[in-house]
Amino acid sequence: MSDLRNSRWFGATLALAWLVAVYLVLPMVIVLPVSVTDQRFLSLPHHAISFKHYTALVDNPVWLSSIWRSLLVAGISTVFTVTLGTLAAIGCWRIASRSSEIVRAVLLLPMIVPSIVHALGIYRMWINLDIIDSFFGVILAHTITGIPFVVIAVSAALSNFDVKLERASRNLGATMWQTMRWVILPNIVPGIGAGAVFAFVHSWDEIVVLLFIAGRKIYLLPRAIWDGVHENIDPTIASIATILIIVTLLVMLGERWWRSRSVAVET
Repeated sequence: MSDLRNSRWFGATLALAWLVAVYLVLPMVIVLPVSVTDQRFLSLPHHAISFKHYTALVDNPVWLSSIWRSLLVAGISTVFTVTLGTLAAIGCWRIASRSSEIVRAVLLLPMIVPSIVHALGIYRMWINLDIIDSFFGVILAHTITGIPFVVIAVSAALSNFDVKLERASRNLGATMWQTMRWVILPNIVPGIGAGAVFAFVHSWDEIVVLLFIAGRKIYLLPRAIWDGVHENIDPTIASIATILIIVTLLVMLGERWWRSRSVAVET
């Protein structure tokens, strides 16, 4: 009787999980047919499948420049975010005190506090620093707001790290820098990689802070998409969304393949 009851609960849980997954994935699936619509507005194809909006994306210098600028900003901010977030996570893990837990909680505030709140704070601070509507200001803002993603991913990797390896390295005469480079970092590479992916995606599609601190001079892809939705509902947005979905899936599959390959090499 208990086995039957457990099987029913398992089936209900599995069905609920699939229902949630479909609910989350279905909007992304709808984007694909909308991107090949033959209409001038967001809709499903009426008469035929058309790739004119993909062509418009390639031929429009505004879209192309915003994509390249977004790639540049996301790439640079990811490097800074991963470096600072990894060092912060290792420092909190190494100290392992009440103060380090407070520091970790403070580092996670950009993720906890609503975006509109820290966007207002960053906007006011950036005015005083005279870095509004500048590449440096946007990169710095994305670095600050992206650090929590790296801290969480690296901290999770450090929780599985064997402290005896660090002690053995120090006992054998290695300096702290050598231990960091040859023992700690190689063992937490999957966490660093996951944090880098999250930081890049965060910088790539951040819009709330961008609306406050960037204008026409720093015209990134999220702002271009926002203007496209706000002004004329351009179907080119669906084309960009489809490309982003495909790229994201490829990155996730690549990261999963790389992690499985690393595990295979270790075993």
